[in-house]
Amino acid sequence: MTPENSATPLRSIAVDESPRPDSRVPDSPGPGGRPPGGGALEGLPGPRVRGGTALASLGVLAFSLTFPSTVWGLESFGPWSFVALRCALAALIAGAFLLALRVPVPERRHWPGLAVVAGGVVVGFPLLTTLALRTSTSSHAAVVVGLLPLTTAALAAVRTGRRPSRGFWLAALAGAAVVIVFTVQQSGGALSGADLYLFGALLVCAAGYTEGGRLARAMPGWQVIGWALILCLPAAVVGALLALAAEPVRLTAHGVAGLAWAAAGSMFLGLYVWYRGMAAIGIARASQLQLAQPLLTLVWSVLLLGEPMSAAAPLAAGAVLVCIAATQRARA
Repeated sequence: MTPENSATPLRSIAVDESPRPDSRVPDSPGPGGRPPGGGALEGLPGPRVRGGTALASLGVLAFSLTFPSTVWGLESFGPWSFVALRCALAALIAGAFLLALRVPVPERRHWPGLAVVAGGVVVGFPLLTTLALRTSTSSHAAVVVGLLPLTTAALAAVRTGRRPSRGFWLAALAGAAVVIVFTVQQSGGALSGADLYLFGALLVCAAGYTEGGRLARAMPGWQVIGWALILCLPAAVVGALLALAAEPVRLTAHGVAGLAWAAAGSMFLGLYVWYRGMAAIGIARASQLQLAQPLLTLVWSVLLLGEPMSAAAPLAAGAVLVCIAATQRARA
């Protein structure tokens, strides 16, 4: 839900470097059953695919720290204050970059999509998961949200009209099954009330990821999340003022660090590299990389929060990694 590096110097982040419709690697094969552009997705992947996979993986690494940082943040702030402050701070960071680089305002046709990204990724997912983490552990939330890749792939298929191959879906379903079994095992066979928030977060985040990945083909990924954040800034400022007046604030080092990472790492930098990676390798393939996110979050939960690690985690991690490899090799 974020140690990463966009690997792209600021001077090279420009509209003319964003993926073009005639040069991107599509999710579906071209004429003759081979991907256009020399079949970069067959056999050894080309530089563009390798670079896109690396960027999307950095996004996953960034997102894997979101739940632990949120738990830290809740030590100092109430859930509504934390989400509003997180959004406002991330919007200020994004606005500074947009102003410094003199990025033009997006075309009118892009704003509906940006609104979907804002509603799903900037507001919906952070709010619902933060509410869930009041009563759920970070590790439990991580495995439930592990269903996000399959949800994203399904919505992407509907939204884009593209259909991944049967092998892709079999591997994705196998990965989702591993996550479901692991979730039930971790929760003792019964789902908590916080799971309702988490399942809602799955849907809204998948919609935001899908629309954001589509927009990242027309503009750099950091601009997608940047303008979505700017769209939410007025409401975030008002919400922060109201929430801070209603919820107690007890500043701690953990609380401040958690808020800083959730805003700058998860919501801005993580989403920048994530959307840029999705634009390069496709929404469905990138979404499957997130199958590794719950296991990474479990590790951070043990190291940073002291939560116990189940003996089943290494087995689940191995099975999930096998599924990720299968989805990456399956030709769309």
